[in-house]
Amino acid sequence: MNSNDQIKILFLTSDPSDAARLRLGQELRDIRERLQLAKKRDRFVLESRESVRPGDITQAIFDIEPQIVHFSGHGKSTGELCFEDLLGKYQLVQPDALAALFELVADQINCVVLNACYSEAQAQAIAAHIPFVIGMNQAIGDQAAIAFAVGFYKALAANRTIDSAYKFGCVEIRLQGIPEHLIPVLYIKPSSVSSQAVQPIASSSLTPGQKRRILAEIDSLQQQLDLLSEKLALLRHNSAIESGTAVKFQLLKQIEQAETERTQITQRIEQLENSL
Repeated sequence: MNSNDQIKILFLTSDPSDAARLRLGQELRDIRERLQLAKKRDRFVLESRESVRPGDITQAIFDIEPQIVHFSGHGKSTGELCFEDLLGKYQLVQPDALAALFELVADQINCVVLNACYSEAQAQAIAAHIPFVIGMNQAIGDQAAIAFAVGFYKALAANRTIDSAYKFGCVEIRLQGIPEHLIPVLYIKPSSVSSQAVQPIASSSLTPGQKRRILAEIDSLQQQLDLLSEKLALLRHNSAIESGTAVKFQLLKQIEQAETERTQITQRIEQLENSL
């Protein structure tokens, strides 16, 4: 997307009557407020669809023609997202089904945000087709989910790139004093090392300041990688000596999440090193 192009955001919500209530209206209001306060407010168009059923998704995309699709609602630990059926109760949608849909609209959509519990599996599947996809690697509370969304769109409205806006979203959670900032995860399509509005920069055209920032980010990511390696070693040790089935299961889940995060950080380091 060009930095002067209008950006259309499609905000989809689904809160089935047989699931726990979520503060989806508050999330939408807060995002709308942040966009309206932005200096470049005229650049953003936010359209919402509530109580979404699976069949409503394609119609909303056809009607709005968005560059960003944001879903807020429920997700299952088995990887499905919860939409509504004709009676307002939850209807599950599998990761491969949603990924197949986004494959068909990959020429127009640049980013998908899945602000729902356990949506990482969906994000991984969709990232095969869409440049930037954000999901949640475990359950996330209302307060953290809203804080992430506010931080993300506040940064986008300040003309930050998508990968930078993702980081601001995570920092917003930390600023609110909520210990859930590691739950949002960003997946970048392999061919989309570029950010939202910036094409990859050739090494020869990098300014000294850009090089310093890239090197600083690499150094920060390397420190995160070292801490994750220590965490993984401890988790694997605890898993090996743990005899309780329930505790062992939780440890294995934590190991899986840490390994996924380590892979993402490694990929990001490689992307940054390739840009130098």
